[in-house]
Amino acid sequence: LAKFVHTEILNLNEDGTFPDPNNRTVPHARLFTSSLQRTRLTARHITHETCDDGWIIMRPRVCPALDEIYAGVFDGMTYEEIKEKAPAEFEKRKQDKLSYRYPRGESYLDVIQRLDPIIHEVEKQKDPVVIVGHQGILRILYSYFVGERRENAPFVSIPLNHVIKLEPRTYSCKVTRINLGSKSGGSDDDDNPPSH
Repeated sequence: LAKFVHTEILNLNEDGTFPDPNNRTVPHARLFTSSLQRTRLTARHITHETCDDGWIIMRPRVCPALDEIYAGVFDGMTYEEIKEKAPAEFEKRKQDKLSYRYPRGESYLDVIQRLDPIIHEVEKQKDPVVIVGHQGILRILYSYFVGERRENAPFVSIPLNHVIKLEPRTYSCKVTRINLGSKSGGSDDDDNPPSH
């Protein structure tokens, strides 16, 4: 991810250094992560050098609103474990993934409301924004920005190890998916560990 951000967004060398040490300027891009360790670790190799104008490149903004859907009493369990220990709850979620709320947890509808301030902030930005997030959260953000119906948001494909580049247009977004490679061969199927 860091190499992609350095070369494709910031126009830096792969290692995050400036091509010309005497001209330390880049787009004032922003980096948003959730407060959970997985996203912060994913973004940790992105450079945070200081530009000539004082801008700190991709200074991480940790946003708890970007935390994954809270699975309540099922937090930390795989879908298979939930199916085995609480088959009725597993079926309820399967029937209505959008409005199903985990016991003592959240639903997609709850998270849509939680993400509203982040969406407004992203919309105000003129420079690139990089969001390192969890699949469920990224499904909602993607659906909003491409104009997908919210009922479809829980089912949008957000593959692991990909960058999904959204370029705003007048009434839509141009979507480009870039595969950064996968060591695990994972996908976002419900058989994998939870992406809620």
